[in-house]
Amino acid sequence: MPLRWYTVVVDCKDVGAQARWWAEVLDWRIVYEAEDEVVLVPPHALEERAQSIPPAERGQGLVFVSVPEGKTVKNRLHIDLAPGADDDQAAEVERLVALGATRINVGQDESSASWVVLADPEGNEFCVLSPRDQ
Repeated sequence: MPLRWYTVVVDCKDVGAQARWWAEVLDWRIVYEAEDEVVLVPPHALEERAQSIPPAERGQGLVFVSVPEGKTVKNRLHIDLAPGADDDQAAEVERLVALGATRINVGQDESSASWVVLADPEGNEFCVLSPRDQ
């Protein structure tokens, strides 16, 4: 039996602030909050019909955990976000910057890349891809 990808864990200094920031970015819900850990899930995971979805077919969540050290190097793993096919990538990037994201360059050719690299308030890199449905 294969393993199930359950969640992505994000190390951070301020778990509450980071979790609330990502909840705003993704329009996800906080389902557990403690001083050293906060769990986010997509809103559909809280709907009654979600209980009938087999665990192997459920999506992942995000867990923010407290660590004493700050981020010091480029991420080895990052999240890609994609606007819908009819949405505006530039507008989404500007929305995220207004929420506290920072534009960064990790070596991408910004003149030809179809994605934009940003960092969350604690410096974790993520990308905003071009619009897509799949």
